[in-house]
Amino acid sequence: MVRARAPGEGVILDGQALRERFAQPRAWQPVQTGDRPTTTAAASARAAAVLILLVERPEGLHLLLTRRTDHLHDHAGQISFPGGRVEPTDRDPIETALRETEEEIGLERSRIEILGSLGPQGIYRTGTGYHVTPVVGLTRLPLILAPDSFEVAEVFEVPLDVVLDPHNHQRNTVVNLGASRQYHAIPYGRYYIWGATAAMLLNFRAFLQPLPWGGPS
Repeated sequence: MVRARAPGEGVILDGQALRERFAQPRAWQPVQTGDRPTTTAAASARAAAVLILLVERPEGLHLLLTRRTDHLHDHAGQISFPGGRVEPTDRDPIETALRETEEEIGLERSRIEILGSLGPQGIYRTGTGYHVTPVVGLTRLPLILAPDSFEVAEVFEVPLDVVLDPHNHQRNTVVNLGASRQYHAIPYGRYYIWGATAAMLLNFRAFLQPLPWGGPS
């Protein structure tokens, strides 16, 4: 069985448990719904979608993430999910997430099992004016990738139980131009997952809270 064990708990979280969670909608409360918007962001909201992609490995479920290249205009060098803005030809956020994943890391959509999205309450509003719908999917080995070298500097994985463990979550403060801003972070080895990516992962954990291993953040 491919599985991830919640830290300190005996309950197994595997692909089937995730399927059941998405098949049984329940009320849940996001940890954070967005960032402080820039001056122009509120007037120019744009729809986007990302894929929270879980890889089924023998040792457990792993989260796939990318590190963006340093020369990009937006969020250069940061850790992110595959994803991007909704195009007019996209049927829905799921189509956007699948298309962007194919374009960014070369993973064919036929290799991805879509479980669903985090719903309207899971939409994350970035400070740059994007309203991002997180879509969740599963994929299995072999993992055949062809990252776009212009956008993606690196593709890596984090064990899901590391992401779900509240002991690995941080809430830090940065001061910019005299104003303080708090942000979530999940450090993992040499990777620093922070900002919108970390916040959406904490929302994903909150979405999973009704599962038996769930507890307070």
